[in-house]
Amino acid sequence: QVQLVESGGGLVQPGGSLRLSCAASGIIFSMSAMAWYRQAPGKERELVATITGSGVIKYADSVKGRFTISRDNPNKTVYLQMNTLKPEDTAIYYCVAPGVSWGQGTQVTVSS
Repeated sequence: QVQLVESGGGLVQPGGSLRLSCAASGIIFSMSAMAWYRQAPGKERELVATITGSGVIKYADSVKGRFTISRDNPNKTVYLQMNTLKPEDTAIYYCVAPGVSWGQGTQVTVSS
C-alpha cells in the first residue's frame, strides 16, 4: 500500500526556515508527480507546490521566491525548503501523491 510520511515541521520565528521531508513507499516514485498542500485553521486547503517525475515545478503565488520543492528519486523522498517564513505560513502541511494518497500531515507554526 502507498505510504507518505512527513517530517520536519515545528515552531519557528518569523523570517526563519524549515525543511519538510516526505518519504514515500508503495509507488513508482520516479514516475509520480508529488505535491505539498497546506491547511490553516478555518481556511480551505491550499496547493503549495508540485513537482512532476521529470522535475517540472509549480508554486502558489503566496510562496514563490521563498519555498523550494525538490525530489530525490533514488531515496523516494520529496522536500519542501521553506525560507523567510511568515505567520501566515502557519498550517498543517501535507505531502500528496495526486490521485493516489495523502500523508498524515506535519504542523508548521511561525510565531515569535
